[in-house]
Amino acid sequence: MRGIYKVLGLAAAILVMAPALFAQNGRLNEVKPVIADRDLVIPIGEVTENAVFYPVEIEGTRLEVLAVKAPDGTIRTAFNTCQVCYASGRGFYKQQGTVLVCQNCGNRFRMSQVEVRSGGCNPVPIFKDYKTVTDTSIIISRDLLKEAKVIFAKWKRG
Repeated sequence: MRGIYKVLGLAAAILVMAPALFAQNGRLNEVKPVIADRDLVIPIGEVTENAVFYPVEIEGTRLEVLAVKAPDGTIRTAFNTCQVCYASGRGFYKQQGTVLVCQNCGNRFRMSQVEVRSGGCNPVPIFKDYKTVTDTSIIISRDLLKEAKVIFAKWKRG
């Protein structure tokens, strides 16, 4: 009979903790609503260890930015397209577990690599010189988004 009480106690603890765990970790592959033809403003409070995807439509071209909190606590941003595979149209990332996976070539990237590594088959970084960071938000200008349209010309996220 003691065994059943242990199981019930464990189940109760999980039920009590589940909302906090979900709120801390967020959902995998969350895509925010599309914004059009303006600066992208990412509220820092929305960014967790799980990548959040921010779609933007600029002059008829759909782009996407990903934001994630790296293991060291820094917030990283990148265009959601692979520096090598973008021309395939399928060079975008989805999170699987704790890594980002290119949907074209299958390469896997740790969150700690986002915005640090450039070149090769990595997410296209948005370095600090190309965004404005405040205490509450990250702002990526419409002008930068407009320049990035070329790497999203064949993009087929689906």
